[in-house]
Amino acid sequence: MAEKKQTKEKKKVSLKKETEERVPLEKETEEKKETKKEVCEDRDCPIHGKLKARGRIFEGIVTRKFPKRIAIEFERSVYIRKYERFLKNKTRIHARLPKCMEDDINIGDLIQVQECRPLSKIIHHVVIKKIKGGGK
Repeated sequence: MAEKKQTKEKKKVSLKKETEERVPLEKETEEKKETKKEVCEDRDCPIHGKLKARGRIFEGIVTRKFPKRIAIEFERSVYIRKYERFLKNKTRIHARLPKCMEDDINIGDLIQVQECRPLSKIIHHVVIKKIKGGGK
């Protein structure tokens, strides 16, 4: 009889421990869902705002990061007919960085930008998505 009581008590204790462990996990998932539900209020965001991204799409590595924009660089090859050779050129593009992507994109990341209407003197592109993280 004493053994049966001990096993019942052990089961009750183990059940209490399982329920205590589950409650914090459920709270964490609810907190994560709440943070993801926040909507980007940036009007120049192609996903949540009213900015229409149209035109050419480029992929490049982020070289500089500013509060609302980034600079990307990518290499292209140009054929020189006189010498019958190819020349490597680097192209730098400044793109608008929406608020919803500010934390995800860092220097060294491979990202995709798309052409849009001119947003300022040098910004004519907007960040669409992050393709691959950098070395950091």
